[in-house]
Amino acid sequence: MQEEKMFCYQCEQAKNGKGCDSIGICGKDPETALMQDLLVYQTKGISFYANALRKKGFKTEKADKFVIEALFTTVTNVNFDSAKVKGMIDKGQEIKEELKNNFKENGLSQKDIPPHAAWQPSEKLPDLIKFASENGIIASKKSSGEDITALRELLIYGLKGTAAYADHAMILGQTDDKVFAFFHEALSFLTRPQHTADELFAMNMKCGEVNLRVMELLDLANTGAYGHPVPTKVRITPVKGKAILVSGHDLKDLEELLKQTEGKGINVYTHGEMLPAHGYPGLKKYRHLAGNYGGAWQDQQKEFKSFPGAILMTTNCIQKPSGYENRIFTSGLVQWPGVKHVNNSDFSPVIEAAMAEEGFKKDGEEKYITVGFARNAVISVADTVIDHVKKGKIKHFFLVGGCDGAKPGRNYYTEFAEKAPKDTVILTLACGKFRFNKMEFGEIEGIPRLLDAGQCNDAYSAIQIALALSNAFKLPVNELPLSLVLSWYEQKAVCILLTLLHLGIKNIRIGPSLPAFITPAVLKVLVEKFNIMPVKNAEQDLKDILKLSKV
Repeated sequence: MQEEKMFCYQCEQAKNGKGCDSIGICGKDPETALMQDLLVYQTKGISFYANALRKKGFKTEKADKFVIEALFTTVTNVNFDSAKVKGMIDKGQEIKEELKNNFKENGLSQKDIPPHAAWQPSEKLPDLIKFASENGIIASKKSSGEDITALRELLIYGLKGTAAYADHAMILGQTDDKVFAFFHEALSFLTRPQHTADELFAMNMKCGEVNLRVMELLDLANTGAYGHPVPTKVRITPVKGKAILVSGHDLKDLEELLKQTEGKGINVYTHGEMLPAHGYPGLKKYRHLAGNYGGAWQDQQKEFKSFPGAILMTTNCIQKPSGYENRIFTSGLVQWPGVKHVNNSDFSPVIEAAMAEEGFKKDGEEKYITVGFARNAVISVADTVIDHVKKGKIKHFFLVGGCDGAKPGRNYYTEFAEKAPKDTVILTLACGKFRFNKMEFGEIEGIPRLLDAGQCNDAYSAIQIALALSNAFKLPVNELPLSLVLSWYEQKAVCILLTLLHLGIKNIRIGPSLPAFITPAVLKVLVEKFNIMPVKNAEQDLKDILKLSKV
C-alpha cells in the first residue's frame, strides 16, 4: 500500500505548532485521519443536496442526523477506528444517493454539481487514501492560499464543535430545524471552489450565532431532564467497594448506568467533563453516585490504570488504553480499535467487568470540592453579588476555563487563579478547571471565590450570567468588571469562541498557544475587530486587566 500522507492541525497539540503529518499527537494514525477527512468531504456532498431540497420544502431527517453525528465523529479524541469511520462514509453514500435521486426527480438543476456531491467512494482503500490526500488541507492551500484555507477550516472546526453539542441535545430530545438547515447551508457553501474572506468571515459569525442556539438547546435538554444544577459538594476521595468510572459528556448514558447499577453494591464515579453531573438533582439523587475520581482527560492513562474497576467513555477525550484494556468500554460515537463498544445503553458488560475487579479496599480520607454554580444558582444571588461589587468588596470577575491539554504552558492557568486578588471571583467551566479546582479560594462574605459552572457547553450559563450582570449594572458586557481568560484544545472551544465573537465580546485572552490554522492575516483581523490576544504570563496579564477595570 502507498504511504499515507495525512495533515491535521485542528487541535492545540498540532506537531511543532504547525500540523501533524505522519501520526497525530492525539494517537490518530494516518489512515484514520484520512478517513475522517473523507467523512467531512462526504457531509459536504450530502448537504449540497439537502440544502437544495430543503429550499423546495423537502424534509431531510436522515441527512440531518447523519451530518451531526459524522462531524462529531471527527472531533479530536472521539473515534480512532478507521474501519468504523469508513463504515460511516459508506452509510453517508446511501443517504447521498437517496437525496440525489430526489434532486433529479424534482427537476432541480443539474448544472454546477460540486465534486463532493458527485463523488463515489472507491471500494479500494488505496484509492480512498489517494483521494483524501489529493483533496485535503494541503491541496486547499495550494489552490486557494493560506488565509482562505484558514477561514474555511475555522468554519469546519466551528461546525464540528457545534455538532458535538447538537448531538448531546438531540439525544435528550431537543432539536431545532433551523439548526439542521444551517449545517446544510454552511457545508453546501463549502463545496464552492472559490470564497472571499468576507464571505467566510460572515459564515463563521453565523456559526457562532447558531452555536449559541445549540448551547441553549443543550441547556434546555439537560435541565429539562435532570433539573437546574445546584451547588453540591462532591467527594474526590474513594469509597470502599466495587467501582465504575464514567468519563465524557453524555448525561443520558450516566443516568442509564446509574439505573442499571442501583442496588448492586457498585459505586459510580465521574471523571473529567462528567464532574458537573453531581449538581443535577435528577442525577445526584442516586446515592451510589459516590464522587469524582481523577482530573482532566490527558491524565487518564495514569489514573485509569490505578482505578480498581470498570471504565466507561461516553464521548470524546479517549486516549490509547494502556494496562486496562480489558475493563474499558465505549458508548455513543467514541471508538477505539479493540475496545468493547456498548450498544443500546446495555451496560451489563461494564457491570460484569466492575464486579470482577477488586474495587477500592478502603475509604479514602474525606475531601470535597463544590460544583453546580450554573446560571440559575449564580443569578439567584445576583443582588448580593451586585451589592458586593458596588461596595467594593468584589473588584473583578474572571472567567478562567476551557479545554485542558498535555502541552507545556498550561500551568499559566493555575498561576493565574492562584495570583488573582482575594477581592476577585473566578468563574470556571470545562476541564481547564482541573488546573486549580481542588485549591482553597475561600469566600467573599458568603460568595465563594471559585464558582464551577460546569462542562464546556455550560459556556451558555456563563454567557447568561454576563448578560444578567450587564443588565444589572446597565453597562455593555465589554465594560463590565469581567475578563475572559480561555484555554483551548479542540473544536468545541472553537465554536464557543465564535459564539463569543458573534456576541461582540472583546479583549478575550486565549492560550496556551494560538491555533496553528489561524494565519497572521486572519489573526490581524480578529485583533482589529475583537482585540483577541494571546496570554502572556499570569502576573502581567492580571496587572493589565485590573488596570483597565471600570467598576
